[in-house]
Amino acid sequence: MNNIKPLSNHIFIEPIKEDKKTASGIVIPDTAEKERPMRGKILAVGPGKLNEKGERIPLSVKVGDVVLFKKYGPDEIEIDNKKYLVGEEEDILAIIE
Repeated sequence: MNNIKPLSNHIFIEPIKEDKKTASGIVIPDTAEKERPMRGKILAVGPGKLNEKGERIPLSVKVGDVVLFKKYGPDEIEIDNKKYLVGEEEDILAIIE
């Protein structure tokens, strides 16, 4: 991913798939559930959007942040047989600390 440089307020995210656990303690692997993950690690961020005055507005997230994002906000792309998500800062709901 070193050769990817997002433009504007775009963000590249590596999805984090998690095993789900039922109330009785049974683990359901991510392969059994086809829903799209809502967590991911930020791999690359753009420089930020320009405002009306032409000033750059920096992003609130940085490379390495683990974030919670809208389930169907970011677009899915595939690079070298690996799936990534690309979206805008508005698709990010929270930073997970």
